Amino acid sequence: MEEVRPTRAELLERRSQIQLAQQGMDLLKQKRDALLIEFMGVMDETLRLSESLQKNVSEAQYSLAVAKAVDGTVALRSAGMATKGEVVVDMTGTKIMGVSVPVVTKGESPIRTSFTRGYAVTGISSRVDETADKFEQILDVIIEYADIETRLKRLGEEIQKTNRRVNALEQVTVPQLKEQVSYIRQTLDERAREDLFRLKKVKKKIERKKAAAQGGGS
Repeated sequence: MEEVRPTRAELLERRSQIQLAQQGMDLLKQKRDALLIEFMGVMDETLRLSESLQKNVSEAQYSLAVAKAVDGTVALRSAGMATKGEVVVDMTGTKIMGVSVPVVTKGESPIRTSFTRGYAVTGISSRVDETADKFEQILDVIIEYADIETRLKRLGEEIQKTNRRVNALEQVTVPQLKEQVSYIRQTLDERAREDLFRLKKVKKKIERKKAAAQGGGS
């Protein structure tokens, strides 16, 4: 236990610290519970997007296999070489319960039409065009998934951090302060008993002297 001065002022100070620590602990618990509610909602959305991504990947792979089997690898590569474009995302931020969370949004949708992909529509089969569409849908979901997964990770980190602070207050700080309060009270009580004992002795001495003085005078 750290050096503690067993005084009444110190006792009041330690009691005040316990009160502040318990108030802080209550606020942190409220924050943690609110973050957990938000976390569970984001988790549900993450699972939904994960299932959507798996479905889109499966459909895109099937379309690619069909196009490769019917139209051939050369036709697919030709369409791929002719297709030009870029995926643009915007990075901003928001706050959830005071926690800074990055936000990833689409600058523009990666899903295009047959006329905006860059290849000649007349030279491409519907199978190749459908394959391109399926893979663009994957990109669209990936951007959403990146945003929600980043949010989930950030909330998870903050929940762990808040939980560690709650545990530190609950299991270390408050018990230590209570131990110090107990030590100070015991020391003060012992001093009070010693002072009372000394006062009684002094009182008895005074009474004896008084009695002796009265006896001598008679």
